[in-house]
Formats: sequence, structure tokens, C-alpha cells
Amino acid sequence: MSSKPFILLGKEIPEGERTVLDLKVAKLHTRTTVNVPVIIERSTNPGPVVLLLAGIHGDETNGVGIIREIINQKINKPKNGTIICIPVFNIFGYLIQTREFPDGRDLNRMFPGSASGSLASQFAYQFTKEIAPHVDYVIDFHTGGGERDNISQIRCSKDDEKALELAKVFNPPMIVFSNNIAKSLRDTLNKMDKTILLFEGGKSKELNPTVINEGVNGTKNVLIRLGLIEGELSVKATPVYVKKAKWLRAQHSGMFQIRVRNGAFVKKKEVLGVIQDPFGEFKKKIYAPDNCHIFCVNQTPIVNKGDALFHISLEE
Repeated sequence: MSSKPFILLGKEIPEGERTVLDLKVAKLHTRTTVNVPVIIERSTNPGPVVLLLAGIHGDETNGVGIIREIINQKINKPKNGTIICIPVFNIFGYLIQTREFPDGRDLNRMFPGSASGSLASQFAYQFTKEIAPHVDYVIDFHTGGGERDNISQIRCSKDDEKALELAKVFNPPMIVFSNNIAKSLRDTLNKMDKTILLFEGGKSKELNPTVINEGVNGTKNVLIRLGLIEGELSVKATPVYVKKAKWLRAQHSGMFQIRVRNGAFVKKKEVLGVIQDPFGEFKKKIYAPDNCHIFCVNQTPIVNKGDALFHISLEE
């Protein structure tokens, strides 16, 4: 007995085959069409539809590297259900290595989008209308913006039981409770009753082998748990839960030296870093305000007063 047809972007996706479709974005003024490749692997057996998506910010290349490796290792070939991969979502930003869309907007603040809005809004609308309704689970891969280096982590709402269960299965070093941001992809998919995990790892414009490996292994775990692929769950350690967090900001401008490892647990009054002027006249230490975990570090060498330096947990 055959399962019902699976239609995506107006095309019927055959069972047991690899299909590559193009999500059309726009034409450049040179008449060149810009398309986003959508790679679909459908098994011959029924099961959930999982979307793996990266590059919503064009300069966040670690996520692109994770999906590339998943395809390279053929992890995206399911025994049951369907796996959709969109390795580079914001193709414009990826080509010129910028976070934003060409209209200067953050694509991840434009959902669910509008058919008559800005270019980013129209693209978000196309995804929300054409792809989002057909998926059950989504893993959205991100990195820290600029020089902010995130320890590998899954972000989800503490009230989303299905996402939290899969976050544990993903088995990242840290699980960070964070509320949905209005007009983000996560917020929109959540309202559509889809289960979404947001992965953060590393910083922009890098291909970090450790982060990529953690992303691949975690995704594999989730696909095994959902029954799409076969295998044994890989469990390294119990994730650290960050239930509340805050940023430590620079009290001075100057040259910034980090004295602590990202992901470390530090004790109150421990020195996290030092800010110095270039003339050797002052040196200010940055202390941990309490016992806490560090899960993001700003790796920029020069900071201004007020810059976010360390993202730390607020221990209960």
C-alpha cells in the first residue's frame, strides 16, 4: 500500500529517491536568478519529516559545515520518513559573508514574512508558506555573531517539553533555556506546532572541527531517536543546564585578554579576563560575580566600555 504523495515547492517527491529543488529568491539586476538548493531524501517507509537548516545568517558557516558533513556521511538518507537539508538559507549573505540580507535586514526577524514586504520578508513568507507546513521537526544551526564564540549548545524554551526531550537526546555540552524571539524562525515554527531545536556553536566566519563534530553527532542522535535512521545513541556527558543567564560587560575600553576557557565553570572572584590600555598605564581585571558557567566569550582583541564580554549562567 503506497503512502500519500509528498509535494514540496509544487513538485511531487518520489519515494526512495534523492530530489534537489530550488527555492527561488530573486533575480539580480544582471538577470541572474538566485536559488536556494533544497535537498530532499525520502525513504520508501512512512515517518516524520525533519528539516535541517543552516545559514539563516550568511556569515555563520559552522552550521553550513555541519549539514555538509551530514550529507557527506549520508546521515541524511533515512530508513523511514523524510530528511530535508537546506545547507545555505541566506544565499545572498553567504556569497558575500555578511549576516544580513541585501536589504540590510536580519532574515531571522522577518518571519512569517509578507508577500508584498521587503526582499527578506518576501523570502521568509515563501519559506513559511511553501516548506514549513510540510515538516514536523526542525534543527536550525547558528553560531555567535561577529567575534562572539558560543560553546556548543541547544537553545529551547523550558516549557516546550518535546523540544527539551530532544535537546537531551542531542546531548550538547549545554542546554540553554531561552524564550522565543518575536518574528524569528523559531517563534513562527513554534506557533505552527512544529518542534524546533536551535543549535548554537562557535562564531561567524569559521569552520570549527569540534563544533561541526558536536553538531553532526547531536543531529544523528535526534534522527535515531525519531526513528529516521538506525544506530546507537552517542552520549558523552550530561549537559549543563543554563536556566537563567546574563552578560558581563566591559567597564572600561581597551585591549582585551581572556584568561578563562569557554564552557568552564568558574568560582566567584575568579579572574575571567583583563582590559589594558595600549600605553601600559592601566590594567583592569574582570572578576566572576558569582559561581557560574561561561557559555559564550567575545574574542575581539579591542573592546569599548559597555561591550558584552562573557555570557554567564546565573546559578540557583
